[in-house]
Amino acid sequence: MTAPIADTDGRFAPVIEGRDRKGDVILVCDHAANAFPPPWGDLGLTADQRQAHIAWDPGALGLMRGLAARLEAACVAATVSRLIYDCNRAPDMPGAMPAQSELHQIPGNAAITPEARLARARAVYLPFQTALHDLIAERIALGRRPAIITIHSFTPVYFGKPRAVEFGVIHDADPRLAVAILEEARRRSTLNCGLNAPYSAADDVTHTLRLQATPYGLPNAMLEIRNDLIATPEAEDTMAATLAPVLAAALARLGPPRKEP
Repeated sequence: MTAPIADTDGRFAPVIEGRDRKGDVILVCDHAANAFPPPWGDLGLTADQRQAHIAWDPGALGLMRGLAARLEAACVAATVSRLIYDCNRAPDMPGAMPAQSELHQIPGNAAITPEARLARARAVYLPFQTALHDLIAERIALGRRPAIITIHSFTPVYFGKPRAVEFGVIHDADPRLAVAILEEARRRSTLNCGLNAPYSAADDVTHTLRLQATPYGLPNAMLEIRNDLIATPEAEDTMAATLAPVLAAALARLGPPRKEP
């Protein structure tokens, strides 16, 4: 992904690819980028910290693109680091602009004023969620009811503790798609899979699904892939080849998208 450029109002729009693809799936990568553009700069972080999982979801963007190509899906990707604004968090959540992420202090987020929080929300969060909503609404207006699947990666070691799970599927209020994906993954892959692992909706990690899919009753799920399994472009493509049939089979189990009268 190229370095993001703000529009004349200082807003950072997400990247939308495959808008005209025919599949009834929209893939979303809330944490696709580790860019730290002006006016925020590096938030006082080292180069290594800006490359680490605290700043983005390594491998998730490439995996999403590989899945999108195989599923004929549109995809939406954030263009700014989650540490400037985490687009999968509501504006009132401390994690939207965290002062600490795992073991790392974030100096540039230590004392954000309400006005600065608003400025970041206007610059990053609102353009992302508005563009995603517009894409969903366009599909619905055409009589199509897309499934919304968010793509994330997670670190193999968190707070010093190794994680055995390799592929997690998380649901919010509607578990149908998540359960179908988990069952198909266990049937079609050798991945160590878990439902609501390594996080669950109780950890406030399903904001985008709650905001965008639940109000329309759209099938939805959040995918978490351990990032050591998608650490190279080749590994991203291999994982996409593994998971695309899983997602296709799970979606087929739900039946054709329900159309409004």
